[in-house]
Amino acid sequence: MPGKRGYEAAKRWRKVSPDKHRARLGVRRDEDLAPSAGTNLSACRDAYLNHLAVMNYRPMTINGRRQNLLYFLEWAHARDLDHPQQITRKILESYRRWLHHYRKKNGKPLSIKSQRDRIQVIKQFFRYLCKQDLLDANPASEIELPRAERRLPKPVLTVQEMQQLLSLPDITDPLGLRDRAMLETLYSTGIRRSEAVRLELRDLNASSGTIFVRQGKGAKDRYVPVGKRALHWLTRYLEDARPLLELGDGCPSLFLSALGGPFNPDAFGSKVAAYIRKAGFGSRGGCHLFRHTCATHMLEGGADIRYIQQLLGHAQLDSTSIYTRVSIKQLQEVHSRCHPAH
Repeated sequence: MPGKRGYEAAKRWRKVSPDKHRARLGVRRDEDLAPSAGTNLSACRDAYLNHLAVMNYRPMTINGRRQNLLYFLEWAHARDLDHPQQITRKILESYRRWLHHYRKKNGKPLSIKSQRDRIQVIKQFFRYLCKQDLLDANPASEIELPRAERRLPKPVLTVQEMQQLLSLPDITDPLGLRDRAMLETLYSTGIRRSEAVRLELRDLNASSGTIFVRQGKGAKDRYVPVGKRALHWLTRYLEDARPLLELGDGCPSLFLSALGGPFNPDAFGSKVAAYIRKAGFGSRGGCHLFRHTCATHMLEGGADIRYIQQLLGHAQLDSTSIYTRVSIKQLQEVHSRCHPAH
């Protein structure tokens, strides 16, 4: 391949220490950490996270709960509240109000989703402590979550805008060819960022035109179709780019980072978001923009909402029905055909 600018630069990075980029997030303790009377909140948190690992919760879920619990533990510690027995319902209600009034560095409040997530994990945490007989009563049992919002996703891309975005990677460079295959796969399949980084070579079946999504949201497996154009770019990537990126250690990941290992989800998302900004679409999203655009274009193309539900891996049709509100095109057609004042 003639141009290897990005790849040549990546080869220098790979000499540093690629192993540290492959570290898996998760609970590091293997021993049983069942808390006992007198245990402080930090130790209880470690025991709870270890319990989640034993119960086969995914590392991403565990780390999300770890972070949300950390917010509460820092808030509590600043008020000399370091033991679960000190936490009452009134204290938790005070924390909920504090979340509502909290402002980030940019002056904006926490989103309702963030507030709900931080309170929800507290309810789960104290439920666990009650099961461990550390508390006689659960102080979080009657704490209500803020009312959920049903906001629409940011505007999706048009077909022409998506073509413009897909054409941005420099396919004369191995990394650019990989990026084109990544973007095409996201648009064709509508898979999540977390699902894309977990794809392995064995998950792609070019002959049947499918990708096996292993342990998607809710730890559920599913097959999704992948279009001919995406397959074309995946084949080119696998033949011309991936052999240059691999380190010879048998890494099974379909998409390899510049360091030759599996992608970190944040790095994967940042790369996709960078192409969106480069295309001039501002901060309209990252991998989820491809997911929303895929679903909306299929709906506008006449796909039944239940097939879109299956493609996206939604457990409930409710989650998919949002696309019937996102897609205005069909409503406009019906309006022009049926409204007497159009």
